[in-house]
Amino acid sequence: MLRNYLLTAYKVFMRRKLFTAINLACIVLTLVVLMVITALLQTTFWPGGVEGRSDRFLQVYGIRSEGRDGKNTRTTLLGYKTVDKYLKPMTGVERVSAFTVPGTVSVYQGDRVSQLDLRRVDADYWKILDFHLLAGRLPDEDDDRLGRLVAVVNASTARRLFPGAAAVGQRMSVSGQTFEIIGVVADVIHINAYADIWAPLTTFPSTDYQKDLTGSFAALLLARSKDDLPRIRREVARIATTFVSDDPRTYPATRFWADSKLDVFARVLLSRQSEADSGAARLLLMIGGGMLLFMLLPALNLVNLNMGRILERSAEIGVRKAFGATSLQLAGQLVVENVLLCLAGGLLGLACARLVLWWLEASQLIPYLDVDINLAVFGCGMLLSLVFGLLSGALPAWKMSRLDPVHALKGAA
Repeated sequence: MLRNYLLTAYKVFMRRKLFTAINLACIVLTLVVLMVITALLQTTFWPGGVEGRSDRFLQVYGIRSEGRDGKNTRTTLLGYKTVDKYLKPMTGVERVSAFTVPGTVSVYQGDRVSQLDLRRVDADYWKILDFHLLAGRLPDEDDDRLGRLVAVVNASTARRLFPGAAAVGQRMSVSGQTFEIIGVVADVIHINAYADIWAPLTTFPSTDYQKDLTGSFAALLLARSKDDLPRIRREVARIATTFVSDDPRTYPATRFWADSKLDVFARVLLSRQSEADSGAARLLLMIGGGMLLFMLLPALNLVNLNMGRILERSAEIGVRKAFGATSLQLAGQLVVENVLLCLAGGLLGLACARLVLWWLEASQLIPYLDVDINLAVFGCGMLLSLVFGLLSGALPAWKMSRLDPVHALKGAA
């Protein structure tokens, strides 16, 4: 029976090529938008590459300080002292890294000045993240311990600062400090890895940063296995209860959380810095609901197009019903035809989505963007195609399958 459905569907699609092309165009445009969004979300929340171990690490980004009345609140980034005193002594974790968020610095070369993003990191940072080293080496414990003025730059920065020359071994002046470039890594965009320049923590002009409980730092906690993550979350929440702020009278209560990548974004977008539950499930539900709503309008348009296409086949439906075909069989055939069309549109949409992502990468609208359509995105694209086919095909199929055979043979709907 399925073979007959496929043959019938092919003949129906070829009978009205323009109509089929319009349907496909509507499907492809909708699915391209949805698959590009899916690929970007997958890269953001569940990345590979440099943050490929994100299923084993958690990040601590913010400190939420609260007054006694619950109204006087303050949300800041961590200070180095918070990471060093409260998080680094944790047991049961493989590594804990302290690093700054990127800050804009001026890089001087003769009469040229470049505005670039600098991130200062400790030696453990390079062992948690998996940078693709293109030339030279990465900083080690000795560089960090001795405060050597060494730096790593990404490939784009190396080309920008030293066009046509090797960057490794070159020197650059960064806000009054002269750094020697010891390594070049591939460009990255991920939240924990993004920067133009990386330097050891101990290259700060002074050691004052070591005394700050709040500041411009974050922490990465690498677990030995994924099974350890719930325990680490609980331990970090417990440690937060022992935290003593720099102004304990004004802010007697403090909270901070060990979050996944998705949790970090959910806390910011949903303003849930005070809650243990980041709202990640709610954020995913909102994204899924938004994508479903986006699909509804083109699905409704396709419903009207499908009604017109099926009305032309009312005589065929009447004959089949007269010879004993049930409403369920007829509805099944019509839905299968629509799903097949949507799956074909899904395959075309995947190819077009790849072209759109290539354009986004080349245009640098999002700096250093690198997105792949992997198996997960492909599966999501096919699932969206199936849902789209069911949404746009079920109602016309159900309505036409219930036609009275006499009316259907007369061409009446």
